[in-house]
Amino acid sequence: MSSENLVITPKRPKGDDGYKVFSIRIKEELVARMDDIATRTGRSRNELIGTFIEYALDRCVVETANVEES
Repeated sequence: MSSENLVITPKRPKGDDGYKVFSIRIKEELVARMDDIATRTGRSRNELIGTFIEYALDRCVVETANVEES
């Protein structure tokens, strides 16, 4: 066969890129604040959300209540 062949490779299944798609509900005010930051920085809303979540998860501390047994 000649080198003019069009080679089609299998497409990765969705979700195979290390990302997961899900939906959230947030206040309109938060969306407006994110959109403002997105506009000022040239970042997408999606990129900002990922950055914000990663930042929060890296700094999250879970406290457990001390329950005394009787």
